[in-house]
Amino acid sequence: MRLNEISFSDAEPVEGYGPGFFRIGGKVIEGGALTGPGGTSGWGGYDDRGPLLALAGQIDVLFLGTGGEIAHIPADLRRVLEEAGLGVEVMASPAAARTYNVLLSEGRRIALAMLPV
Repeated sequence: MRLNEISFSDAEPVEGYGPGFFRIGGKVIEGGALTGPGGTSGWGGYDDRGPLLALAGQIDVLFLGTGGEIAHIPADLRRVLEEAGLGVEVMASPAAARTYNVLLSEGRRIALAMLPV
């Protein structure tokens, strides 16, 4: 089997996570995290909509990690994001991180916002 090293463009892959933190692009983020074409930062959760809305026009899909288990996001958050033209995929944070990494390696226009496990 031939193995190729994956190179990521301007976005950073999720390298790991644990109780209350994420490791993304070599940085540890305590609490919620947001990563995508503009870099990586902390994310304040469902009420922290500004950074998510700033992604409109830059990405096609936003993956929202809901923590250790899949859960519904607030309906008004989904509505606001979709009205801004963002496709939203909701899943548990571990699954969201894996999906994000795979699609990032394919060069897709995506971002990831996650709550910690």
